[in-house]
Amino acid sequence: MLSRRGFSLALIATAAGFPSAGNAATPSPRYPDAAWEPMPPSQSGWSEARLAQAQAFSRQIGSAAVVVVQHGAMVASWGETNANLLLNSARKSLLSALIGVAVANGQLRLDATMAQLGIDDNPPALTAAEKRATVRDLLEARSGVYHPANYETPQMAAKRPQRGSHPPGTFWYYNNWDFNTLGAIYEHAAGRSVFTAFQQQIATPLGMQDFDPAHCRYFDGPNSLYPAYLFFASARDLARFGLLYLRGGRWRDQQIIPAEWVRESTQSYSVVSRHAGYGYLWWAILPHQLDPPLNVPPGTYWALGYGGQMVCVIPAYNMVVTHLARAGSIGAGQSGVPLSQVFALLSMLFQAMPPQ
Repeated sequence: MLSRRGFSLALIATAAGFPSAGNAATPSPRYPDAAWEPMPPSQSGWSEARLAQAQAFSRQIGSAAVVVVQHGAMVASWGETNANLLLNSARKSLLSALIGVAVANGQLRLDATMAQLGIDDNPPALTAAEKRATVRDLLEARSGVYHPANYETPQMAAKRPQRGSHPPGTFWYYNNWDFNTLGAIYEHAAGRSVFTAFQQQIATPLGMQDFDPAHCRYFDGPNSLYPAYLFFASARDLARFGLLYLRGGRWRDQQIIPAEWVRESTQSYSVVSRHAGYGYLWWAILPHQLDPPLNVPPGTYWALGYGGQMVCVIPAYNMVVTHLARAGSIGAGQSGVPLSQVFALLSMLFQAMPPQ
């Protein structure tokens, strides 16, 4: 790994609009216009040779699209960056943003219980203890409700804890029942579909170029009353979403998502493994070495989906990386790109960066 220190290429950085230690005034934050304007390595200070190596590796592992944004500028992109692809579980972080807006608008309370919200499910129905789970518990995947869920594989169902084995709020389990039910709770509170809400409240204000609610769909099934909400989006639009979070929920002169929600939702409330934690439908990477080796700064957080779908926000580097593969829906047989290979690609991108 390269050591991380202040920019040594201060002249190049200043000319590019990138902040450097020698700048007396902080430059205005950069945002994309109607379309992203690529910034060549000669201006950004990135290594053209190392970026080429990363692109070749990306092609080898089957990436569909990659976008790299630093300091609000697109410093690298390749593949089908305009293709709306299935996000799988990365969809959950998009819902988290909508819920944050609903909470700020007084449409939804994090301490509201399933009983208060009238949430139940197919027989065997929820117990009184399960109905004490709150919206916050569902956001943190700590509901203690282990009812069968739609859009989960047999392997996921086999790992589901026994009903009643953990009271609400006491145990983390990556639970599609929580995530699907949150979608229904949000739609009831907001009075519109998650897809329409995302279009109106986020995609349009950010100037997303490709997002269309008509591409999205619900996934129903016999296991539960609550369908999964399947988002389709492009890598270049997801880069705008990541940049929105990097800027504390602000886009130009408009606060799209409350800054406090951005901070609250992307920190870890559950240590899931040696190197990962979980916030409100966001993964938080803890300050440990990953396997394969990848030095990720503290404060990094991720939207992650099956098959290599990723939005990575790295505040320490003022950077967003999106990666999409042509991954099928859960259980559909298209495996996409393993997360270990996505991490290996990210490591190569770190090596192409200017010194930080």
